[in-house]
Amino acid sequence: MLRVLGIRSFFALWLAEVFSQIAMNMANFILIILAFKFTSSNTAVSGVVIAFTMPAILFGLLAGVYVDRWNKKTVLNLTNLMRAGILILILLFPHNLFVLYLVTFVMSIVTQFFIPAETPMIPQIVPKELLLSANALFGMGIYGSMLIAYALSGPSLLFFGETHIFVFLAVLFVIASFFVSFIRVSKQKGMPVSLSPTLMEEVKGALSLVTKTKRISHSLFLLTLSSLLILTFAVIGPGYAKQILDISVEEFPLMFVAPAAMGMVFGAVFLSNIKKQSFKEKSVLYGIFLSSIGLFLLPFCSKAATKGLFQELNNILPAFLSINIFHIVILLAFLLGIANAFVFVPSNTILQEETSDEFRGKIYGFLNSLIGAVSLLPIIVVGGLADVFGVAKVLIGISISLVIIGMYFLATQ
Repeated sequence: MLRVLGIRSFFALWLAEVFSQIAMNMANFILIILAFKFTSSNTAVSGVVIAFTMPAILFGLLAGVYVDRWNKKTVLNLTNLMRAGILILILLFPHNLFVLYLVTFVMSIVTQFFIPAETPMIPQIVPKELLLSANALFGMGIYGSMLIAYALSGPSLLFFGETHIFVFLAVLFVIASFFVSFIRVSKQKGMPVSLSPTLMEEVKGALSLVTKTKRISHSLFLLTLSSLLILTFAVIGPGYAKQILDISVEEFPLMFVAPAAMGMVFGAVFLSNIKKQSFKEKSVLYGIFLSSIGLFLLPFCSKAATKGLFQELNNILPAFLSINIFHIVILLAFLLGIANAFVFVPSNTILQEETSDEFRGKIYGFLNSLIGAVSLLPIIVVGGLADVFGVAKVLIGISISLVIIGMYFLATQ
């Protein structure tokens, strides 16, 4: 991993990713908080989620087509600076819900161009043999920034206030753009629009590559599945806290989100340092089955179901080793984070190995559209199923689905 960080351009790209991801995740959290604060309405919060989600569905693949025509370093610089400028609109129109929606929507459109320019740049500055380590570091940056953003959102909002917080976030985007300027990519030239194929030809070419290359289609599916699982638990997490753990919703992030994020970071570090090639090749399967086991066990972590068991165990164990249900939940969350990293890191590496510079942006744009589309599933479907059948049954159902998916990938390897 130190070898990858020793590559100056990659280190600059990684720092740019960290600052931009922290800024974007904090912006998302804060926009949701403010929408609820302005209106005391869950519907208003859903409006923010939809405003952030729809551009991915509508413009993800299209943005990838254009990013492949342009210089990706330039795109990263401009998208960071544009998002910084967009946030300033909130200073001009404070406490305006429509402006809040507009800022969310426009920022999300700009982000659709940022995504297919960022990760696809890795193979242009990192040797092929170091791609897994590079993607592990990127995974650490993404998940670590989510954890940092979540932890900083509340205190930063209190410290800076409802308007000046966006100045702080704008500064983070500018810092990200500053680090982008240190990236050096040899012979990186955008495709002249006048010489490029038509828009529809490029879209068809990208879709043809996806359908004809099994490793690419499988990796796209797995990365979409990874995001879907995270979004699903974001939706049913409050219900899990209340129905299963019998704790307040406010306690849930510290007990589950934080250890899951740390597990993702740990899993990424572990993969980057593993030497055994056979383990790397099968890590996706390990991640799927580990996720299935973790999700299956989560519903059985209720206080009522385990009270007697823990009493018996604690009678045997020394006092300093006494355990309770919350220790088990934290451990399962940590394992689920590791499992997610086992899927995310190698799947990204395969996408980069199997695609050329001319197609990589389009493939990541297509991935972004897929994630945007499926993100509506937990918002619309999973929450309703949890209300009707209960969180426990939904978790067990997802667990069984993952076993089926894992068996399919095992059979097709």
